[in-house]
This record gives sequence, structure tokens and C-alpha cells, in this order.
Amino acid sequence: MIISVASGKGGTGKTTVATNLAISYEGDVQLLDCDVEEPNAHLFIRPDITEVKTITTPVPEVDMGKCTLCGKCAEICLFKAIVVIGKTVLPFPEMCHSCGGCMAVCPEKAITETRRELGVIERGVRNGLEFVHGKLRVGEAMSPPLIRKVREYSRPDALTIIDAPPGTSCPVIASMKGADFVLLVTEPTPFGLNDLKLAVGAVKILGIPCGLVINRADIGDDRVREYAKEEGLNILMEIGFDRRIAEAYSKGDMLVKVMPEWKSRFLSLLRQIKELTPRKNSENPDEKYK
Repeated sequence: MIISVASGKGGTGKTTVATNLAISYEGDVQLLDCDVEEPNAHLFIRPDITEVKTITTPVPEVDMGKCTLCGKCAEICLFKAIVVIGKTVLPFPEMCHSCGGCMAVCPEKAITETRRELGVIERGVRNGLEFVHGKLRVGEAMSPPLIRKVREYSRPDALTIIDAPPGTSCPVIASMKGADFVLLVTEPTPFGLNDLKLAVGAVKILGIPCGLVINRADIGDDRVREYAKEEGLNILMEIGFDRRIAEAYSKGDMLVKVMPEWKSRFLSLLRQIKELTPRKNSENPDEKYK
């Protein structure tokens, strides 16, 4: 089962929910931090890193000795990552989406692949919890390819919890697509409601069942709850504004360790998620998000 923990905006407590949900489960569980631009789940999990892998993506390299400047490579590229200027062909590796189209259409076979580094993936373990996260290379613009590589570590025989990036853009879609359930973490503020609506819209397009966790639930107003009722969204957990929770977070401590009574609440959250999740079909789960 794959649960993607997401939010329309940053700072709602998404990582707090994802890490404590993973730690609370006593079975075979893995936590994948797909917020590759700013991964922080490791600060709470504190895993022993056992594997570090550099991730690259193919980009075109042009042999001008073979090139006839026909321009077919530039015509097929929707992202303008390769252009013909005067008597040269100029690739823009940072804009390339690695589709291979330019190589396929080149009649002279003048285009070959070279590699561009996207970032690294680190894998580790803590008390039986498998942990994987990606770190995007500084200056790299495209995070979805690295996110997909992190998700390839997902095992169908384990509970997989994904800590998704904030927002509703391409990195978030890459973290949610193919999940069995999306757990949206929000807060009862005007900003929280606005971005929650965007996130719910994205989840509906993907056709994935979802539910809500309201963090800092005793501040703000009731408009998030009213919206959830209008949309038929289940509020699965509410977390109050508690100084002890804030102190634990600031120290990098796990909520369920500092306040053990929360473990049963996270296990109840997981049971509700399972009840709301349709039984898996026979398709290969790895194929659902590639």
C-alpha cells in the first residue's frame, strides 16, 4: 500500500505526519522523502545511511562532423532544448526532458547520449524502518525525474509512506501519481484553505481517494471544515496547537516518542486510511507511476 502525504502549501506539518505515521507502524514499512529540493524527514528519522547513489539523465551530444544542419532535431523538441543556430547545433541540457526524440529523427546519427547529473539518492534504516530520500543537485531545475527514481525503491510487500513536496506542481504530481491514498495535511487559515482547494483539485484529476489531517486545528476558523463537508472529504485527524509538539519538532524529536499517547492516534489514522482505500487490482504497482 502506498500512502502519499501531501499539502497545498508548505509549513502545514506534512513531514510531522509522514514521519510519525511511519514510526508508529510496527510492520514492514518504508518512508520515501520525495521533497528532493528540501528533504528534511531524515532530521527526524536519523537513519544509518547504507547506500548513496548518483542519479543521472541522458541528454544529447552532437557530432558536428556528421551533422548536416537539417534541423529535424530542433523541430521535434517541444521544449526547445536543442536548436540550430547558423552553422552549429546548440543543445541546452538543463531544458532537456530526456525523451530521445532528437536521436531518433537524426538521419545522420549525429546525436548520441551523454549524462547530466540530477542529484543523489540516499538509503538507510532505523529500527527496521527503511528510509530513502533524494537530494537534487544545486542548480538543477527538474526534480520529477529524481522523484521517480526515489519511488522506484517502493516495495509492493511493504507499507510505503511518501513525504511529498508542498504545492500542486509537477513534483507533487510525480509524488502522488499511482499512490493508493493521498493524505492531505492542511491548517484552518485562509491560506491553508486556498491551497487545500488546489491540492484537492489535483487529487481529483488523478482519481485517487484522499482524506484530511487538520494541523493546528484549534486556531483560525471553521471554513476548512465547511469546505471538507461540502466536498465530502473525510477529516481523519485533528492536531491541536500544542507547545509541546512545537518543541519536539524544533529539536528534531518524534512526536510519538515525546508524547506516546499519539501513537495510538496515528495507528487509528492508518486504520481509517485502509478502510477508505479500495482493494488493489492485479496490475503491477511499479507501473502505475512510471
